[in-house]
Amino acid sequence: MAPSAPSINSTMSSRMATPRPSSYRYKSEKRGMTYNIMLVGQSGLGRRTFLNTLCEREVISPPEAPNPETANIADPMRFDTYEVNIEEEGTRISMTVIDTPGFGDGLDNTECFKQLQDYIEAQFDEVLVEESRIKRNRRYRDHRIHTLIYFITPTGHSLRELDIELIKRLGEYVNIIPVIGRADSLTVEELATFKQNVMRDIDYYKLPLYNFCWDESDSEALKENREIMDYTPFSVVTCDEVLDNEFGAVRVRRYPWGSIEIDDEGQCDFALLRYILLNSHIADLINYTEDVLYENYRTKKLEVGGFGEGEGEGEEENDEDDEVLGAKNE
Repeated sequence: MAPSAPSINSTMSSRMATPRPSSYRYKSEKRGMTYNIMLVGQSGLGRRTFLNTLCEREVISPPEAPNPETANIADPMRFDTYEVNIEEEGTRISMTVIDTPGFGDGLDNTECFKQLQDYIEAQFDEVLVEESRIKRNRRYRDHRIHTLIYFITPTGHSLRELDIELIKRLGEYVNIIPVIGRADSLTVEELATFKQNVMRDIDYYKLPLYNFCWDESDSEALKENREIMDYTPFSVVTCDEVLDNEFGAVRVRRYPWGSIEIDDEGQCDFALLRYILLNSHIADLINYTEDVLYENYRTKKLEVGGFGEGEGEGEEENDEDDEVLGAKNE
């Protein structure tokens, strides 16, 4: 498989190999970074394998074989939380991953959209309450979702109504990065056409995806980000298998006709996407969540009357809440 967009040029590749962290990244290197990701997509698109491959370890164990007698019944969507500590380029990342099994598996998925929106808004509300306290909890753990990885079904045609509605509903609350799950089910030509069709739909419906070019103050970074945008949606192939060859250990997905090395940018976009999520753009994703998405939400919330009578008021009540929050986050 080959990427549907032009390869990253040598100048960009050399800069990405030795990234220039933002000031936020510099300040965070010593104490580590707190980073929250949500995975959303229908069953069978490889969310479990994606997370394990992203973290380079088994975070989610293989599921049990389904019961044939209940296999036709769609389970309600739930939120499964996983805590992962990793280190990238010398920076410790305390990452919380929220998986959403059951999303989109029913005939009517209206409740799924509401659950996701309510969950993301609840994390904003927690911060809003914490900011209003007379005495703040120093051990408070920020749970705002910084990145939502949305898995698009590789139909080969275009976005479905499910995809359009999800992005419309959540785009103003979270940074959505679309990926094509199980991209190896498409040929090179089919993948290129599918990417074009997806982007055409995104432009037509004005869907609010994460804009890599939101900060135009750095001309060099802007050029790189425009090249990254050419890869959207990212084609993802993941695996659980590591093989040894003459060059060392490689992560591959094997087929009867051959194999795909998932870290080879000439075969899929996974390596680039991982670098974006955990290295080059992690500070941008966090900053945009805090400085733009949250501030917009906060402004609207306060304009319509805040967050409920009595919340965030009273030092005695705050001390009690601090103890609960502190115990929760220890």
